[in-house]
Amino acid sequence: MTQWTVRSAHDLFDLRLCLEVGAARFAARQIALGASPSPLRGALERSRQGVTTNDPYRIAGDSTLFHETIVELTGNDLMRSLMRSVSGRMMWLFYLTSELDAMDALAGHEELLEAIGSGNERLAESVAYMHIERDRAESMAVLASHRGIQDSA
Repeated sequence: MTQWTVRSAHDLFDLRLCLEVGAARFAARQIALGASPSPLRGALERSRQGVTTNDPYRIAGDSTLFHETIVELTGNDLMRSLMRSVSGRMMWLFYLTSELDAMDALAGHEELLEAIGSGNERLAESVAYMHIERDRAESMAVLASHRGIQDSA
């Protein structure tokens, strides 16, 4: 993608809803079946450290890694493959919207970890959905006002 448009940004968020909400559910299922949430805790800790650097590229990369780790926890190879195909766009979007409060995003990741770690599939889905939709609203406002994204492709 050479230029972000309103549509391409919404397309990414729509895909994230389909992929990541399901991934949160299946990751919670794996935790309930005995999988360790340690990889997700490690990704969250990396994000926590990254926020202190005030480096937008590092923060975007760490945030992307956290979301990739949720998908990794599913154990689903097809989901992992699909996530790899969109991770670059996610990271670039996170970078473009780096003026958003990184601590707020971190708090959202903490909520996601807690929900997935509980093993409750429906709770994990709900928190993931809320996290992505909140990010959509905030990101679209930044992209529209400061980045001047176009209305169409």
